[in-house]
Amino acid sequence: MKKMLSAFWKNEEGLGTLELLLILAVLVLIAIAFRKWIVKWVNKIFDDTNTEIFKNTDNPSTPAPSGK
Repeated sequence: MKKMLSAFWKNEEGLGTLELLLILAVLVLIAIAFRKWIVKWVNKIFDDTNTEIFKNTDNPSTPAPSGK
């Protein structure tokens, strides 16, 4: 068992997967830690975009004429 564990540790093929999992875990932890700030930021972006859309349209509540 000890030889098998040692061989697994020395095998570099699994390290790429392990590194990716560790990076993913760190990103998830950061997202959880800053989730309130991230949600506020995304909502502000959508609100600002919505405001700009309504400012730049003549009358957003009525559909554009189809030309028929």
